[in-house]
Amino acid sequence: MGNVQMIDLIEENLEEHGCFCLRSQPNSTGYIQKKKWLLKRLGEGLKYIKLMESGKQAGFIEYTPIEHSSRVVYGENYLVIHCLWVSMTGKGYASELIKKCIEDAKRQNKDGVIVITNPDTSWTPSKDIFIKNDFIEIDQAPYGFELLVHKFNHAPSPFFPNDWDERLKQFHDLTLLRTQQCPFVDVATENMLAGASQLGIDATIIDLTHREQLLRLSPTPYGIYGVVYKNKLVTYHRLTVHSAKKRLKQLI
Repeated sequence: MGNVQMIDLIEENLEEHGCFCLRSQPNSTGYIQKKKWLLKRLGEGLKYIKLMESGKQAGFIEYTPIEHSSRVVYGENYLVIHCLWVSMTGKGYASELIKKCIEDAKRQNKDGVIVITNPDTSWTPSKDIFIKNDFIEIDQAPYGFELLVHKFNHAPSPFFPNDWDERLKQFHDLTLLRTQQCPFVDVATENMLAGASQLGIDATIIDLTHREQLLRLSPTPYGIYGVVYKNKLVTYHRLTVHSAKKRLKQLI
């Protein structure tokens, strides 16, 4: 696989190596917020591992203990993969990163590794690569979300909540719920606010800073970003200003 190196981001090298996503815009609000978020989470057991080929960024994986995860899933003693991305495909890098996580979970005496996928968006990892690495699908949620697990033993399986409709009923006014786990959330927020402004719609932003809050309020398993208007889900990923305006108009 050439000259390949895996770099585990820690507080001491975060400034030097930085994050993978939005790395071409290190002064952007989203990138800065992501670094701040990482600094807080590294002490909770979060791992952010960059894969380098001949000094060039080829991919990364981010995972964390379930009790600190930004995904809306219940369970104990699992690692949760937040993100997996490779820019140099066809070299087996995605599988190498997944294996790295699985090995780490075994060292930590976890019961397994889980990941949330969705075929309708690129904001979640692809399901196929996890099936290839012996994950199995064990649960589903509205809007196409799937829960996959790689278990080491017969421990209880993690699971999704089942109160998604009730969650939406909490928000009649336009509400954006977000964390800073993804650097693109800032752009997603700006685009939604711009579209809403053009329609004369005021918006409320709820920054989810605690897992208990996220588990209670997030409208989807994704957890990072969700927009609700008139008790309906508008989106759980970034939209253009035009698309945001179009979806909101459908609910007016």
